[in-house]
Amino acid sequence: MSIENIISEAWEKRDQITPSSDENLKNTVNQIIDDLDSGKVRVAEKIDGEWKTHQYLKKAIMLSFRMYPMENLNGPYSSWYDKAHLLKGKTAGWTKEDHEMAGFRMVPNSPVRKGSYVGKNAVLMPCYVNIGAYIDEGTMIDTFARAGSCCQIGKNCHISAGSGVGGVLEPAQALPTIIEDNVFLGAMSEVVEGVIVGEGSVLSMGMYIGQSTKIVDRKTGEITYGKIPPYSVVVPGSLPDKNNTVAPSLYCAVIIKQVDEKTRSKTSVNDLLRE
Repeated sequence: MSIENIISEAWEKRDQITPSSDENLKNTVNQIIDDLDSGKVRVAEKIDGEWKTHQYLKKAIMLSFRMYPMENLNGPYSSWYDKAHLLKGKTAGWTKEDHEMAGFRMVPNSPVRKGSYVGKNAVLMPCYVNIGAYIDEGTMIDTFARAGSCCQIGKNCHISAGSGVGGVLEPAQALPTIIEDNVFLGAMSEVVEGVIVGEGSVLSMGMYIGQSTKIVDRKTGEITYGKIPPYSVVVPGSLPDKNNTVAPSLYCAVIIKQVDEKTRSKTSVNDLLRE
């Protein structure tokens, strides 16, 4: 059976999966987590211009939580209690040579789960990266920022301090949260629920975007959901209730302008956000 078929068959009887389940299944799940960790496979990828979720990879991650027991890990100042396959993290036991080969910078107190991929020249400040996440080359995950389960973050992005890119594990078919290449996500922002932020976009600090968030193009008045178009400059805003002038306005994300790739590459983030 193919790896995908083994996982799909196990998923149909997932309620019966335990730490004592078939060794072949455990080996298959472990192989998938290793492949996610090395970047050989990724939970979602862009194919013919559209993002596609590889469901069997998400299913394998979820099956791993049933296959591994909770265990205790003692440290110098605390102890932790978590699933056995995640306790020690991606870089546990790495030597200087291992870090040099991986090619990314990782400062202390940056928990990075086994099964997440970090590309070369990425910088991980004290942050958190969960299983299944994919962080491409040259991206910075800044102080106290979070990359959730299975999220996909592109090349040369800056996920600013205190921001979160939400994880989407269930349902298996759901697209994870996507941050495409060259995106700036402002401080204390949250992008969740499988929202796609298009290439080259700039999001102001304090942006909160989920599938139910209205995304308003200020020039056209068009309202969309779930996707920020490429090279958009986005700030927080509010929309009044057209049918009730005394009702409070509701939060929305406002696209104040769109810039081309040349302008984006030559213009500072602060200048783009000024009107």
